[in-house]
Amino acid sequence: MLETLREQVWQLHLELPKNNLAAWTSGNISARDPGTGYVVIKPSGIRYEVLRPQHMVIVDLDGKVIEGDLKPSSDTSSHLYIYRHRPEVGGIVHTHSPYASAFSTLGRAIPVYLSSIADEFGGPIPCGGFALIGGEEIGRVVMESIGQSCAVLLKNHGVFTIGANAEAAVKAAVMAEDAARIVWLALQVGQPEEISPEDIDRLHHRYTHVYGQ
Repeated sequence: MLETLREQVWQLHLELPKNNLAAWTSGNISARDPGTGYVVIKPSGIRYEVLRPQHMVIVDLDGKVIEGDLKPSSDTSSHLYIYRHRPEVGGIVHTHSPYASAFSTLGRAIPVYLSSIADEFGGPIPCGGFALIGGEEIGRVVMESIGQSCAVLLKNHGVFTIGANAEAAVKAAVMAEDAARIVWLALQVGQPEEISPEDIDRLHHRYTHVYGQ
């Protein structure tokens, strides 16, 4: 089932280690098929270099395995919680990318110190509370904390990003780590100034309505 989507999700998983967003078997991506409503997600504990499209697991929104021989990601319940509460979301990414996770370890949001943060996220990258892995708890914290952003930090854990599709969610994860790295470097030198809310709105509108083809 969903061979094209399985292939896309597999290809996108390769972007996580390539962009230093995941180590060993950590991190996961899921995508929702708009036709069936089924979700394609990474299997639990499989190393990226051996991961293949046929390893992806297909589940319904209640977590029932529709197709796949491997156990789905331990974050599956939280992914599904997000999908059930955000019908416009078509892709979700979870990473432990180092710079963004460093901010999450401190329980600190990433302020809008960069135009690129305003562009991609339309405001600060928020930080939610701590939640245990395995159930819906992380999904609940994501929904409580993410607001209008496409990324949220989870205290003492890592990063969740969402998008209209899986590629958009991966892009948000890449940009969140890039922003966290630059902000961390800037903080070693001094205290940056935040961009004004008015300019944040202008930058985000230009990026989402004018920029690109």
